Amino acid sequence: MANRARDWLAQAEQDLAQAKASQAEGRHEWACFAAQQAAEKAVKALHLALGQEAWGHVIARLLKDLPVAAAEELVEKAKVLDNFYAPTRYANAHPEGPPFEHYGRLQSEEAIRYAGEIVEFVRLQMARPETGG
Repeated sequence: MANRARDWLAQAEQDLAQAKASQAEGRHEWACFAAQQAAEKAVKALHLALGQEAWGHVIARLLKDLPVAAAEELVEKAKVLDNFYAPTRYANAHPEGPPFEHYGRLQSEEAIRYAGEIVEFVRLQMARPETGG
């Protein structure tokens, strides 16, 4: 079976672009979710590039489970992104109000920046000769 790591990374980059587009349109909840998805898919791409399967949606755990070390600061940023997986999409995730009322530019800027750092970490790791880059 073909290694699909590059496909996962390409989709991660597309999701990051979607996060930026959603932010520009004022859809900050979607920007946060798309940023979370970008980071998750990028880390899964690296798992695949390293010959591993990865399941789940907790980016911090996915980073920790890599056979290459991710900086603790990057794991902490992943924890921020992990908080955007469900509550950005579900109307009952907050005590009241729809998700779009709970997210603004501050959150989407942070989410996009953190996801970008994780995607870049993955790009650099996948470019290394030992990962087939």
